[in-house]
Amino acid sequence: MQMLYDSESFVVVHVHPNEDDVPAAPNIPVLARHGFEIVDKRSGKEVYLDGSWAELFQQKIAAWQLNTPTQEEVEDTLEGYAELAQNPVLMH
Repeated sequence: MQMLYDSESFVVVHVHPNEDDVPAAPNIPVLARHGFEIVDKRSGKEVYLDGSWAELFQQKIAAWQLNTPTQEEVEDTLEGYAELAQNPVLMH
C-alpha cells in the first residue's frame, strides 16, 4: 500500500497486488490487480477503484505528474469519485 494523497477532506491509497494472492498451482493464470481506495473524510465513506476504474484513475495521476494540479483541482476530481462511495469506513 502507498499513501498518495492526504488532506482534510480525502485520503487516497494505492493498493498494490499481494504476492500471497497467487495460487499454488503454477498453471492457473493470475491477473495481478491493483486498485485505489478513496476515503471521503467528510462523509466517513470510501470507494475502492479496481479494473478499468483503477486504470482511468492511474491515467489521471500520470497526467497530474506532468501538469501539477492545484489542490482545488485534485479535490474536485476526488469529489467526483467520492459520489460513488457507499461503504462506511469502519477502521483505518
